[in-house]
Amino acid sequence: MNRKTLLSLLQDVQSGASSIEKAFAKLGTFPSELLPDACLDHQRLIRTGIPEVIYGASKTAEQIADIARAMLQQGGPVLATRIDSEKARNVITKLPQLRYADDARMLIGNPAPTDATKYRGQTLVISAGTSDIPVAEEARLTLKTLGHPVQKLYDAGVAGLHRLLGRQDLLRQATVIIVVAGMEGALPSVVGGLVDCPVIAVPTSVGYGASFGGIAALLGMLNSCAPGVAVVNIDNGFGAACMAEAINKKVLL
Repeated sequence: MNRKTLLSLLQDVQSGASSIEKAFAKLGTFPSELLPDACLDHQRLIRTGIPEVIYGASKTAEQIADIARAMLQQGGPVLATRIDSEKARNVITKLPQLRYADDARMLIGNPAPTDATKYRGQTLVISAGTSDIPVAEEARLTLKTLGHPVQKLYDAGVAGLHRLLGRQDLLRQATVIIVVAGMEGALPSVVGGLVDCPVIAVPTSVGYGASFGGIAALLGMLNSCAPGVAVVNIDNGFGAACMAEAINKKVLL
């Protein structure tokens, strides 16, 4: 259930195209729906602009399929994060309308069409290295599924700074930039010193022993000297995408 479908339902009742009883039946699982192992928040998209998303790492394939099926019935986009390939295959046998994005480890269903008129501009997702792409793809595909205009620039880290400086056209086009980096986490500071838009920094767990599973990158980003840089949790591409969505979206419907 989203604002558009709810308004359409109310307009049908007002015009007489739908009876109150039929409308009530459609709203039977709104705002929440109780499943054996979950209670779905179908009102979340209307309330926050971002639908409920399935965190799949600790759920069984059966639980994910049950939740995704109920979400598909409501007509909104379906996103499930942190899904390994075996679990994804088991879910897709039950729900073949879902597709699996291997790099991002996400299941996606019923994505919203991209609508630039609803946004202040586009988000650019940058990865420092090829090893950071899975987290960058989690951010990019989350935005794409929500209908958010998004572009990517991958493998543009500070070890070869010309790769970034040669694409300043992309930097200037963006109204929000997500920068995904591991190791020492320096790239968001560099980007923050080049642009006048918000930069969302995502530390990754990529790196050798002293990176401490992303803590070194996290601390480096938190201590950035560049203005306008905010930081999300380690490997949290999804969280960065949600922040970009909140910043860029200008129309609720």
